[in-house]
Amino acid sequence: MGHQKDLFEVPKVNSVQQMLLNTVDKYKDKLALEDLNKTPIGRLTYNDLLDKVLRFGNSLKKIGLAERSHIALISENRVQWAVTFLTSMTFNYVIVPIDRNLTENEILNIVHESDSEAIIFSESYEEIFSGVKSSLKKVKHLICMDEPTQKKEIHSMVNMINSNPAFDLYKLPSINPNETAEIIFTSGSLGRAKGVMLSQKNLASNLVDMVSMLFMHPEDKFLSVLPMHHTYECTCGMLCPLYCGSSIHYARSLKTVTDDLNKVSPSILLGVPLLYDKMFKKISKSINEDKVKSKIIPPLKKITNLLSSAGLTDVKKKIFKELHARFGGNIRVFIAGGAAPDPEVAKGLREFGFSFLQGYGLTETSPILALNRINDFKDNAAGLALPSVEIKITNPDETGSGEIYAKGPNVMLGYYKNPKLTAEVFDGDWFKTGDIGFIDKDGFLHINGRQKNVIISKSGKNVFPEEIEDGLNRSPYILESIVYGSKDEKQDEIIAAQIVV
Repeated sequence: MGHQKDLFEVPKVNSVQQMLLNTVDKYKDKLALEDLNKTPIGRLTYNDLLDKVLRFGNSLKKIGLAERSHIALISENRVQWAVTFLTSMTFNYVIVPIDRNLTENEILNIVHESDSEAIIFSESYEEIFSGVKSSLKKVKHLICMDEPTQKKEIHSMVNMINSNPAFDLYKLPSINPNETAEIIFTSGSLGRAKGVMLSQKNLASNLVDMVSMLFMHPEDKFLSVLPMHHTYECTCGMLCPLYCGSSIHYARSLKTVTDDLNKVSPSILLGVPLLYDKMFKKISKSINEDKVKSKIIPPLKKITNLLSSAGLTDVKKKIFKELHARFGGNIRVFIAGGAAPDPEVAKGLREFGFSFLQGYGLTETSPILALNRINDFKDNAAGLALPSVEIKITNPDETGSGEIYAKGPNVMLGYYKNPKLTAEVFDGDWFKTGDIGFIDKDGFLHINGRQKNVIISKSGKNVFPEEIEDGLNRSPYILESIVYGSKDEKQDEIIAAQIVV
């Protein structure tokens, strides 16, 4: 099994429904969700959240939406997205989160392919779905999150919640945690999108594992900036905080993140490497352009590194408190996912007193497989396997690198209506990630790249283009690069690159 050392004790849950009921019972009037944009439902305590879920679930039953029906969900990040997701989990529906950046045709294709009977959306998507019931025969209900619409075919989520009493808590549907609870369509063109089927047990096991490795507590505040339809944000940025009784604050937009950080003063921020790259470049630029700071800060970092290694863990936060204030003054940890962060950025942020961690996973694994810990990390590694996850390297080469296989309670049920593709990605109980990597002597997983991208040189050596691209992209003179295999005049395989400066 995965990492088992010095785990935090956390409550065991077997479903998202159970998690929500337990958390509300424990934290009641504590703030759960806050929308920094003005929306019809802007701020909810845990009691309020459950009340909205019970009212909305009751209204869905009253309009005739049967248990196990599929519900498509698309909107900007907001409280109502969370309410809809949790209602689906609590009332035994199957939720289908949709990428809000897809084209109209791609969105409608997912609604069709997922067999959704209801679509819940913000007013930004009203024109796409108006009249769609005539072409998508399975769609019976259209529900808009915003103010009541003049179109009779569209229900108002606000009205549905306000006009219905809360469903009887003791009559909630019993959940089979092993059944499909969510279908996430991975990005791709019309014929390539795959519907990943996750169960409530998949999601719940990932919550328990992650929080047992990375302690979160009720006083933590999360600033949500990543799209909620991404499994990374949905599981780690929404379900994890709710499991711990923390509060989630939805940023207005990526452009307002700096202002929102100061307004909320979050303790945890989930982001992608690009976000942290930009943050670190901005910090470095402000120091380099200041004649005094550019002379003082380098020796200060050396001194604080020595003091930290001697056990004075808070000294960096005190010395660089002005910098911490830019991010609200309360950041406990930055967490990166979605791609491998630059180790130099991680090291640089840590030198200023920020904890910085990365994890690794896929949509198919709910999503986390491996995670670094605050006091047990490597900046060049994806992390340690979660406690209930097993990871192995298959067919390793002379360096120990091979395809990463994983198994555990967080691994998907399969691809929706695609048993052939499902069979291709499983070897017995083992899920084939398609990633190439190795496990070092300390148990840390390292990622080299994608198996399908490997270039085999004339000498038979495996070359990972991602590693070369990473090195190229660190140059301040290179904006973007792509590395690929090509043929020379003798038809031998060579390494080529296209570079944008």
